[in-house]
Amino acid sequence: MDITISIANESHVPYAEDICKEYEASAKVRGTGIAKRKPEYVINKMLEGDAVIALEGSAFVGFCYIESFENKKYVSNSGLLVHPDYRGQGIAKQIKKKVFNLAREKYPQSRVFGITTSLAVMRINTSLGYHPVTFSELTKDETFWKGCSSCSNYEILKSKNYELCLCTGMLAPSKTEAMKLDLSAMIVNQEK
Repeated sequence: MDITISIANESHVPYAEDICKEYEASAKVRGTGIAKRKPEYVINKMLEGDAVIALEGSAFVGFCYIESFENKKYVSNSGLLVHPDYRGQGIAKQIKKKVFNLAREKYPQSRVFGITTSLAVMRINTSLGYHPVTFSELTKDETFWKGCSSCSNYEILKSKNYELCLCTGMLAPSKTEAMKLDLSAMIVNQEK
């Protein structure tokens, strides 16, 4: 299997419709909330260089994108998707790692976050340096939370003033913060 994972661009626009159909199908199968996306939105992410796509030849394998909030204080990795024919092969982790690195390179001052109901995604996020947090530590930007409005769990989120839901919030330090933490750890280790 020769799967390529790359930053999406205009050559990937023809995949937008299939990506959106797969989001909808995945939400139905899982029975949990996955926010709906429109092809125009996915295309915009591709054209901005804010998305990662996985392909095997010309076959769609997976996708994920980034969004920034609060004047780039926060960046989310959203919409991780792997086609059912390719699940269980570690592709989600590869896509997530690529989009995480893209977010950190494009937005080095931004904290990277996501929300999920998937244990597999929680494990992947943890391996990348995320940690579980309460929603109070995530963006306050209404645009992000409005994206949850098509989720089957939205009424729960809304009734809890956007502070609790069935999703788990996960947060990773910005690239700048991570570098400072790494430097501090090196200094502590040298003093021992």
